[in-house]
Amino acid sequence: MATSWEQQCGTCRSRRLSRVYTPQERDRVHSQILAWANDDARVVAGAVVGSLAHQPGDRFSDIDLTFGVRDDCPIAEVLEEWSRRLIGNFEAVQLFDVPVGSAVYRVFLLPGCLQVDLSFSPASAFAAMGPQFRLLFGAAVDKPFPPPPDPRQLFGYGVHHAVRGRVCIERSRCWQAEYWISGVRDQALTMACLRVGVSAYYGRGFDSLPETIRRAAVGALVLSTDRIDLVQALRQATDLLLSEGALASVCAPHVTARLSEFVAID
Repeated sequence: MATSWEQQCGTCRSRRLSRVYTPQERDRVHSQILAWANDDARVVAGAVVGSLAHQPGDRFSDIDLTFGVRDDCPIAEVLEEWSRRLIGNFEAVQLFDVPVGSAVYRVFLLPGCLQVDLSFSPASAFAAMGPQFRLLFGAAVDKPFPPPPDPRQLFGYGVHHAVRGRVCIERSRCWQAEYWISGVRDQALTMACLRVGVSAYYGRGFDSLPETIRRAAVGALVLSTDRIDLVQALRQATDLLLSEGALASVCAPHVTARLSEFVAID
């Protein structure tokens, strides 16, 4: 059964959205980008990644494509040329770049808030970074996927965030406290995702977690910047973190005692 907070989210989603891109518009942009790849001799491989790799997606799926470029061609040259095309043909706005090894990911926003993620890497390094990868043409290098997040590291971040959240409450830095408390909750939920075997990246698996975990996490939402609400949310988030730490066998007893006592201070 969905929680009341989740039901409210569902009600919001059902409201009519104003001027959001249509699947047909998305498909037109997708086809044009692939046509550019087909006509560009520098591009020797391409793949769909993300939600459309193996599923039809839904109304709000974006475009996520990755390409391999001949090793003798500078990636920056191809990236800049294709960026100018997207901007000129589709009124795209360039948002940011993410370098990952020898690859570069560039994110664009098009009219209707259609997000387009393009990445380019040398052909000798063109490989799947995870299971959400469907090769369209060319060849991909066979490489192991990056390892999942380390539960011990996630737990350590969560403990740090809980301490900083409590300190910010005592300093009356309410918004900074909210930032750290949300971080505690997210680290705990990510640990839960690892434990039950759903995606542990960018909150993708949160909605697939068991209801008991999701219900506990609702109490870790900061309802206001009043001290009482901040303290309550921090305690709930810390309890969730310590529970996941124990289940992952990464929570030392003295850490539990110290943190529980620290966040329990009125």
